[in-house]
Parts: sequence; C-alpha cells; structure tokens
Amino acid sequence: MKKLIIPEDYRNMLTRESTESAIKFIKDEFQQALAKKLDLKRVTAPMLVLGGTGINDDLNGVERPVSFPVSSLNSGRVEVVQSLAKWKRMKLAQLNHEEITGIYTDMNALRPDEELGNLHSVYVDQWDWEKVLDGEPRSLETLKSVVGKIYEAIRDTEVALCERIPVFRPMLPEQITFIHSEELQERYPDKQPGEREDLITREYGAVFVIGIGHSLKDGMPHDLRAPDYDDWSTPTVNGYKGLNGDILVWNPILKRAFEISSMGIRVSPQSLEKQLKIRELEERKELMFHRKLLSGELPQTMGGGIGQSRLCMLYLRKAHIGEVQAGIWPDEMREICEKNNIELL
Repeated sequence: MKKLIIPEDYRNMLTRESTESAIKFIKDEFQQALAKKLDLKRVTAPMLVLGGTGINDDLNGVERPVSFPVSSLNSGRVEVVQSLAKWKRMKLAQLNHEEITGIYTDMNALRPDEELGNLHSVYVDQWDWEKVLDGEPRSLETLKSVVGKIYEAIRDTEVALCERIPVFRPMLPEQITFIHSEELQERYPDKQPGEREDLITREYGAVFVIGIGHSLKDGMPHDLRAPDYDDWSTPTVNGYKGLNGDILVWNPILKRAFEISSMGIRVSPQSLEKQLKIRELEERKELMFHRKLLSGELPQTMGGGIGQSRLCMLYLRKAHIGEVQAGIWPDEMREICEKNNIELL
C-alpha cells in the first residue's frame, strides 16, 4: 500500500454511530455558513452530462470520465460528472433573468483514475459554488477576498463542532496565509511541489497557494490544471501569473498538507484562447460550452469546490477518507486499516 499512511498509535475519537451524527452536523453547518458568507442560493446539480459538449471537466487534463450509452437518446453517450465548474457557469447564465448571482450545490462525482489511499476514493463529494463577478475586477484582490470568506466559514464550522463535541479543540489558525506558487518555489528551490506545500502549511497552519497550472521558472507547473475553467495564465500586478489556487491546511493526524478546496476566477474568452493554445487543445473551441463562452453568452464568474469528506476528516481527526464515506477499497487496504484501528465505513 504505497499511498497508505498509517499514523502511529492511531485511535478513533468517536464511535461509528457518533461519527455519522457528526458528519451530518458538519455538512448542515458548513453549507449554511458558506451560503451566508458568499450570498449563494442552493440549486440541484446533475450527476450526468452529455458527452462531446465540453461541459464535463477533465480536471488535470488527463482523467477519464465514466461514460455509457443511453438507449432513449439513440444510444448517445452520457458522462458521469467529474466536477461542475463549467455546468455552474451555464446554470448562472440560465438564472440571470431571476437575478440570482451566486449558487452552490452538492456535487457527487466518480473519478475512476484516482489512486486510492487516505485522501482519495473513486467517489467524490464536495460543495460546488459559483458567483457572478457582477462588476468586481478580475484581480488577485477579488480572489483573496472570497478565499478569506470561505476560510471564515471553515473556521466557524470548526468552532461550532467543538462546542457540540467537546472532545475536540479548534486547531485552525485565525487567518489564512497567501503565497504564490512562484514564491513557494523560490523559498524551497530544492523541493518538489508536494514537499513545498507540506513545509509552508506546517509553518502557517492554513495557506492559499496562488497560481496553479502555469509553468514556473523551472519549466514545470506547481500542479496541473485543465485549460478551460480556471484562469492560470493572466499576469497579476506582482508579475506572477494566475487567478486561481488551492486552500491547504495542516493535517496533524497525517502530518502533511491537506487540500480542502480548489478554486479561482474562471477563464475569460481571452484567457481561454490563450490557455487552449498553450496546451495545444484549440480544437476544443468547437465544443458547445467553449463556443458559448467565446461568443460572450456566459457570465464572468469565479467558483470552486470544497471537499465534504475532506472537511469531515479534518474536523473529526480521521486518518482515512473511508472513515467518513462508504467506499470501495482493495482487500489489502481494508486489512491494513483494520489492524491499525482505522474503521472504514
């Protein structure tokens, strides 16, 4: 089990029954806090989208969606969503006449190419949110302002949980620290991106790494991003590129950086053109979503996803995502977990 981390002397702080009750509390509490902080209205999300439209996301650019033919659609293929970044933008365009400028939803996805371990399963559950910029500039300041509000919701939920279950104590810092991936590379030039994240997050407790997807000075990106949802190529006032990033917190159980959210200002027609060219994927401009965006039919937005099981793992001091969601795991992983007090659901 190459990717399996076994914390030393690990013990569950809650029974399975208490864990289930706490999961419900966290999910109810956090989505209310998020909606209030960002002024979002809840909408219903699809599990399936039509293939060949460009609506589904390919995340880092290489993940395969689960797809199958539907007989009632003349055997046309549909895909299980991998995220809703593009769908949400189309939904906001649809809701424009109702003057709804911000939405959130429960996103349930399947990602069969994930390498299973403490943090990843085939099933993905997150809160997906999207806001119309509505006159706000496409700027680093806009991005940071929203990140700050999301982090407040994360902190507020932690405090509420600790009041409800006193066995836990708040551990997140009061403020989140911002750092650009270029600065991170300059700070730790001899480290790989994952090692840089561990070092900076251990130091500050909660960090937003800005600029995910563009090439750094060594010619490699901090991490991969698809070219058609987040804007990672626009230069900012400090000369760095990128209007997107990841919220990371320090996980004291796994002793590593722990990604809670991926988010950013979405591509404009100009940055979409640029990023498709950089990735040599200009043929995507013929897909339905991309045509609508390039022709100005979709609003300028920002948005992201916040891991539901990830937050539950963090708050409840769990070592494995299978302790907060029912999943499918290799027999060897189940056996190792059972021997080390990791109680998979």
